[in-house]
Formats: sequence, structure tokens, C-alpha cells
Amino acid sequence: MSVTFSALENILERYPPSSEHLISALQDVQAKFNYIPPAAMTAVCEHLGVPVSRGWAVATFYKSFSLEPKGVHEIKVCLGTACHLKGGARLVESLERELKVERGHTTRDLRFSLDTVNCVGACALAPVVVVDEGYQANTNSRRLKKFLKNVTKE
Repeated sequence: MSVTFSALENILERYPPSSEHLISALQDVQAKFNYIPPAAMTAVCEHLGVPVSRGWAVATFYKSFSLEPKGVHEIKVCLGTACHLKGGARLVESLERELKVERGHTTRDLRFSLDTVNCVGACALAPVVVVDEGYQANTNSRRLKKFLKNVTKE
């Protein structure tokens, strides 16, 4: 989705020009575009009267913000202690090969984003991969490949 004036205008009209609304406005931009495009960052900061450098500082500080487009499906591989010991790193490597993308990035077709997390709080189910909001417990490369094949059929 490209950044359009009307899409940004709809977001910005909800916020009076004040720096206290920076995070909320950026969250709305992220929700609309699935990341924070540079043009949107500039528009938000200008509207709120905030230096663009502060907007970038906020967006890079909080992990919930993304400065590059995210895929339709977000894949997060847990690398906490239990998941790591049960093959989490191998799952990441397998996904990188299968999707042809490095962790922390998105496939060219914007279908998948691949990332790692330190813990998802499901150690008894290790290794765990979270696809969108669904947990893939006790998984392995074969099961994950089959799951991804089904997701791409949707």
C-alpha cells in the first residue's frame, strides 16, 4: 500500500498539533501501512511540531515499530534457552533457506517477515515458532515447511 495524502490526512486529523501524540500517531501509521514510511514520518512530525529526528528516535527505540515493510504473515522464532536447546537456531536457518530471506527482513513479495525473539513464554512447548498470532509448538523444519505451504495457499 502506498502512502497517500488522504490516508495520512485521516490519521493526522485525529491529533491536535502537540508532541504528546507522537507515539499514538505513529502507531496509527504503522497499523495503516504495516510499517512507518519515511514520507509518513515527515508528515506526522510536521503536523505535531516535532523534529523528524525525534520521530526516528522514537520509531527506532520501540521494537513494535517497523521502518521497513512487513509481510502479510509475521514469523517469529523463539530463541530462548529451551527453544535454543531444542533446535530453534536450526529452524531459523531452515526458514531463511525456504523463504530466501534473512532474519529481521521481509520476503520480496511482502508475503512473510522473519524475525527471532528472546522468549515467547512457552518453554514447555519448545521449540516454538509464532506465525502471526498462532503458536507452532514442538515444531521441526518439516512441519514448518508443510505449514507454510498451507499458508501460501490461502
